[in-house]
Amino acid sequence: MSNEKVAFIGLGVMGYPMAGHLSKAGHQTTVYNRTSAKAEKWCNDYTGNWAKTPREAAEGADLVFICVGNDDDLRSVVYGDDGVLAGIGDDAILVDHTTASANVAREISEKAQVPFLDAPVSGGQAGAENGVLTVMIGGEQTAFDKAKPAIMSYARAAELLGSAGAGQLTKMVNQICIAGLVQGLSEGLDFAQRSGLDGARVVDVISKGAAGSWQMENRAYTMLKDEFDFGFAVDWMRKDLGFCIEESEKNGAALPITRIVNDYYAEIQAMGGGRWDTSSLIRRLTRK
Repeated sequence: MSNEKVAFIGLGVMGYPMAGHLSKAGHQTTVYNRTSAKAEKWCNDYTGNWAKTPREAAEGADLVFICVGNDDDLRSVVYGDDGVLAGIGDDAILVDHTTASANVAREISEKAQVPFLDAPVSGGQAGAENGVLTVMIGGEQTAFDKAKPAIMSYARAAELLGSAGAGQLTKMVNQICIAGLVQGLSEGLDFAQRSGLDGARVVDVISKGAAGSWQMENRAYTMLKDEFDFGFAVDWMRKDLGFCIEESEKNGAALPITRIVNDYYAEIQAMGGGRWDTSSLIRRLTRK
């Protein structure tokens, strides 16, 4: 329901618009960002307040959302005298949208002493801005049911997939699937160009058949133009694939393609492309 008091911790390219959707949906929204100027700007763009610490933001909130960079960033805003757990009320729900490890999700779930949902998202910056993210969630049913209406202000789908950690594990599956797909798309486009074909016309045709995918529809044409200054950064994909590989070593899953593509992304980083979009895999093939 609207008019809940919510806090949003982390105003990056994803969190900034996600918090904005909460505000526009009628929630009383307080934001926190490590750089206060970003929080002040958010308050100029949307209706809400900003807090000086995660603790202050969490005080009195019904729902506390977090979207930061990695495990260490997450711990830094959750724990400590100025962390979320120092200010969150007993009846509040903590929702973490960071793509992090399953280990840290389970850790926070055990230490939080309030209902906790690990809820990584898929859909990228455009999905956050347009309010059409897919949210993969781990936690308890009761907490999910209470948090879902607010989550749906910036999502088109939100699914509870198991206990704490299940959301992060599902996001790993998502990234495993994307990694192989982008490499295949890169190889196909490079093959088309080297064969003297018009790459854009090839995509027009094959995107309507079994080869079609979100990546093809949204990235193939920019890949052909050698444009990578948008979307989900290689640095973040390598972080995510690292989680996948680490988890596979525990559960015994074989990830041969994922490991190869992870190494390919390391090559892109070495080329100076850490902040390029993940579709930049094609640069390995097209560079002179």
